[in-house]
Amino acid sequence: MLSYKQADSDLELRQILNLQQANLPRNLAAEEIKREGFVTAEHSFKLLKSMNEACKHTIVKDKGVVVGYALSMHPSFSNTIAVLKPMFDEINNLLPQSKNYIVMGQICIAKTYRGKGIFRGLYESMKKFIPNNFTKIITEVDAKNIRSLNAHKAVGFIELKRYWAGDKEWYLVVL
Repeated sequence: MLSYKQADSDLELRQILNLQQANLPRNLAAEEIKREGFVTAEHSFKLLKSMNEACKHTIVKDKGVVVGYALSMHPSFSNTIAVLKPMFDEINNLLPQSKNYIVMGQICIAKTYRGKGIFRGLYESMKKFIPNNFTKIITEVDAKNIRSLNAHKAVGFIELKRYWAGDKEWYLVVL
């Protein structure tokens, strides 16, 4: 049985990292990337744990194992992951005075659990779990990640802006 909760142990954080590693582009075939999607950022255990201490990550478990996650990234972490710095710059340009948002730093579901409503469940749970002072969840999606773009639109995210950072086009979206 699936259970949604906030990450609260080192074991859960390590399971998040294992799932992340399995879904990085370098560990996937090109056809799989196109069909299933992928994750972009790679976290160290130390960073993932620090982020979790600031605002707990949302996870879904089955039989004691993390099978999906949505990472919470407090704006105070805006300079910690190079690939995400342009996103925070865009957010600050669009919402210069706003501090009432949390960034969903990455979402991932184990392959055998996809297509079962877990994506929606993670976001519904995240909305319940995040502190009341956060009224928005903001994230970005690589324009090449069609599966993720469609999934975010399906749960109610709306586009704030499209932009280029380096050689990638990004969709900045808000819920």
